Amino acid sequence: MKSDENKTSLIFDLFFCIILCPLLMALGPMRHWWALFPVFTSIVAVYLYSCYFIIKSLRLPRLIMSRSFRKLALIAAAFVSATYLLTLYPLPDVDFVIPSMSEYQTRVRNYNMAVTTWFMFTLVLSYSLTMEFVNELYNKMMQQSIIENQRQKAELAAFKAQISPHFLFNTLNSLYSLVIGTSAKAENAFVKFTELLKYTYVAADNESVAIGDEIEYIRNYIDLQMIRLDGHTVVEWDCEVDRPDTQIPPMIFLTFVENAFKYGTSTSRECKIGISMRLEKGHLAFTTSNRIMRHRKEFNSDMPVGLTNCRNRLTALYPGKHSLSTGEADGKFDVVLKINLN
Repeated sequence: MKSDENKTSLIFDLFFCIILCPLLMALGPMRHWWALFPVFTSIVAVYLYSCYFIIKSLRLPRLIMSRSFRKLALIAAAFVSATYLLTLYPLPDVDFVIPSMSEYQTRVRNYNMAVTTWFMFTLVLSYSLTMEFVNELYNKMMQQSIIENQRQKAELAAFKAQISPHFLFNTLNSLYSLVIGTSAKAENAFVKFTELLKYTYVAADNESVAIGDEIEYIRNYIDLQMIRLDGHTVVEWDCEVDRPDTQIPPMIFLTFVENAFKYGTSTSRECKIGISMRLEKGHLAFTTSNRIMRHRKEFNSDMPVGLTNCRNRLTALYPGKHSLSTGEADGKFDVVLKINLN
């Protein structure tokens, strides 16, 4: 998708730089300015090109949709001021036989050139904003297509591996009745596993879930992992959430937690896994940290697949509103995910 986005943006840029802006200058009064005022004409040309690329880099459609009106007002004031200062460029007076007519002709010429400058700036502004909105709409459509494609793949995978929930949970209940009284550890593991399965079935049908439910799912997953692991593994789970009812996509953190246990546990060496979640005023921060307990080559061959899928999903769900960084240093692997949920 990133490649398609870059190609679309490049087409818009080439059209402006090679066709639109040169035609605007060649067909308008600017073609007469060059012979009389080459320096001013060059400044105007550079200014128009600069306006286009500056407006493009500012991502104004996103500011408009996010209602960042203060930033928009400052940007608009800066462009208006710059354009106004450009119209004040000192040009030589018109040399006329009658001095009063020379002054009048100079004012008329300056007025016409100022109007033309404002007109060209308005056209460049309109084109750049229109193309940015078109590009933003195209990106949204591509992201929606990715989400839909991922949903279809998930549904297909679920269909291929489908087991009747009714049959599954009845079977689990029967097995649980056999386990009762044999071992408290086995009973606890069975309950955790059943809760994980129930949540998975329920969450799969929902586009979003409460973050409180997701936290409970992570806790059950950690507890189930700790039941099977020995005393060599220590898990530090830290969670502070100001609004447990905040809606998020289901199981968005699962891959990171799974990878932390998959690559950060050992039955013979001391190891520690750190998992942290913070949610305050709509800003979510989720981190995992673990020692790399497997061979580097095996780690690198397996790990990127899950991370790539996570990156694609996050890009589709939170374009421009998240950051995901991963890093390996001193035998540790860290994941830092930040999402603006507002």
